[in-house]
Amino acid sequence: MKQPEIHSTTILSVRRGSQVVVAGDGQVTLGNQVVKGGAKKVRRLEAMLVVADGEATFIISGSGDVIEPDDGVCAIGSGGGFALAAARALFRNTELSPRQIAEQAMAIAADICIYTNSSLTIEELP
Repeated sequence: MKQPEIHSTTILSVRRGSQVVVAGDGQVTLGNQVVKGGAKKVRRLEAMLVVADGEATFIISGSGDVIEPDDGVCAIGSGGGFALAAARALFRNTELSPRQIAEQAMAIAADICIYTNSSLTIEELP
């Protein structure tokens, strides 16, 4: 019997002031392309999405729940918990930029989580 193919990824978003970064070890797609092009598909999606623009960051579940993080830091996926913990520690205890926080937090997640890798795609808004 063939084993099901597993597609795992870790996505992290860090917002500090007006700067926001979304980093992932897999595919990071701009929200307009995903949400506008396939909004009906998202309703049945058994997954979560991180969406961000210059003003807000949200996690959207497949059932349509919209969650806004209290501190501007959120993560999803197989290594999301590790990336979130690392990013929050760096966010609260350093003056690093969102990009620097995301890079370091994702590296930590990749060291801990067997499904997270260190090949990053980063989208940054000014």
